[in-house]
Amino acid sequence: MEIEKVQAAVEAILFTMGESVELSRIADAIGHDEETTKKMIHNMMDRYEEEDRGIRIIELDNSFQFCTKKEMYEYLVRVAKQPRRYTLTDVLLETLSIVAYKQPVTKLEIEKIRGVKSDHAVNKLVEYGLIEETGRLEAPGRPLLFGTTEEFLRRFSLQSLDDMPALDQEQIEHFKEEAEDEAQLTLDI
Repeated sequence: MEIEKVQAAVEAILFTMGESVELSRIADAIGHDEETTKKMIHNMMDRYEEEDRGIRIIELDNSFQFCTKKEMYEYLVRVAKQPRRYTLTDVLLETLSIVAYKQPVTKLEIEKIRGVKSDHAVNKLVEYGLIEETGRLEAPGRPLLFGTTEEFLRRFSLQSLDDMPALDQEQIEHFKEEAEDEAQLTLDI
């Protein structure tokens, strides 16, 4: 197959699927190995950027997806009236960061770190599609485990969880000391 036809096939796959498609599935569909397919898709990504199109291809954890460029949002609003937008409050961001860095994590573990009930925050993040249930912990009561979703990667422009900022060890120690001091104050009261 000539390169233009293969690229057209990749476009058709990504457009039709609507969500991310694993590299291996794309490679199988077009009859190429994964390395060649990945190079070709990256070339397509570069071409979309150079040609200043309204869409782009993004990579999400070794999968690829079509999406609209952020600069096109105002035009989408005019057509769609009110695309789904939500506000991430400090509470939601705090909860989301705990899930992102400690996943898979139970609600109880989140609450231990935050020091308060987190039912509402967890439920909102699930509703927004940023976290999801990933299984159950093999412990009494079999509590649910939570982890981030592809939507989380998409919203924060990450290709994978490896792209998240590393935590500063000195800051972690400072947070631990603060938490221990707060716990001690609670015990003294």
